[in-house]
Amino acid sequence: MSAATASPVDPATTTAAPRVVRVARNGVALVFTLNGLAVATWFSRVPAAREALGLSAGRLGLLLLAMSAGALLAMPTAGLVSQRLGAARTVALSTVVVALGVTGAGLAAGLSGSVVGVAAGLFAFGYGSGTCDVAMNVEGAAVERRLGRTIMPRFHAAWSLGSVAGAGLGAGAARLDVPMGTHLTAVAVVVLAGTLLGARLFLPLPANGSDGPEQGGAAGRRRALLAAWREPRTLLIGLLVLVMAFTEGSANDWLAVAFVDGHDLSEAAGAAVFGVFVVGMTLGRTAGTIALDRWGRVRVLAATIVLAAAGAALAVLAGSGPVAIVGVALWGIGASLGFPVGMSAAADEEDKAPVRVSVVAVIGYTAFLGGPPLLGMLGDRVGTLQALLVVPLLLVPTLALVPVMRPPRPAERA
Repeated sequence: MSAATASPVDPATTTAAPRVVRVARNGVALVFTLNGLAVATWFSRVPAAREALGLSAGRLGLLLLAMSAGALLAMPTAGLVSQRLGAARTVALSTVVVALGVTGAGLAAGLSGSVVGVAAGLFAFGYGSGTCDVAMNVEGAAVERRLGRTIMPRFHAAWSLGSVAGAGLGAGAARLDVPMGTHLTAVAVVVLAGTLLGARLFLPLPANGSDGPEQGGAAGRRRALLAAWREPRTLLIGLLVLVMAFTEGSANDWLAVAFVDGHDLSEAAGAAVFGVFVVGMTLGRTAGTIALDRWGRVRVLAATIVLAAAGAALAVLAGSGPVAIVGVALWGIGASLGFPVGMSAAADEEDKAPVRVSVVAVIGYTAFLGGPPLLGMLGDRVGTLQALLVVPLLLVPTLALVPVMRPPRPAERA
């Protein structure tokens, strides 16, 4: 890896033994996988929850906002928590909240039929998951620096694989009529036990007992967080991550429906098309690390953004079904790297990584909160498939933001 493409590495980050770093890498991958499993498990049982609660589509959408609200409330302070407690303890404690939230939502929906109970469970689930998301990305970036090569996209690929497993298990549980409370409680136990194990494998804390310097105690950490919200590079990284999150989230929420409505496919075929997108994302995150180490963030991200824009446009405008599916595959590959590389870029400087990652996460995750309803309203006017043209229209000007992902030089860091 050339000096032009490598992420900056502080001498202090290279002192961990290679075996310790490899063990930590495995622990982070396990945590990412189980987090994806938990999230997909809930979404796989949403149809059952809707039926049990007797909700309309509109009321169900409002209920699901409880999870997004919890995550967005957690993320602004998640960096401070991670900086104070360390990534391992933050992941462990937040996953306890995740497990309680998943179990509570499943039992409230399956046993009591309480909308308020489900909303409370989903809020806790979102709060714990949002906190865990920031901490595990901070730890993943620390492992990446010590390895001296790009690996963050593979952690996100592990999350995708966990979500595929969760969706598959959820489909099987629904087909076998496994009670929702039983299913979600069992998964919560597995996720909690596995995550506690994975967190034990994280990198050892520095001598001061936290992920970064104390910076004058709690007041100093709060000042660092406020300062991060004023940093142009951090905010621009967050904006790029927001667009890439919208690019990914729009496909997650609307791709299957758009192909059923716009390309006259069956529901099963629409689901299969979404599977093509997920496979493209997973392949891009797995193989993209090699390209990033060889050509650097800027060139690779510029190429993948162009690929995603072209693929999304082809998926919408192609007159042929097979050609449109090729566009979906390109869309998935092109959307795969923006989010994880954005997290790596936010964490380039280890002492400021927790607060910067939390800022970027807050900005990026607003796409998951606001994107689905905005596309839905536009789809009511122009059709669901045509509404997806918003994706390439946003991606093209985003190319101007790509240079901010370049790792800062030593002089800039000083």
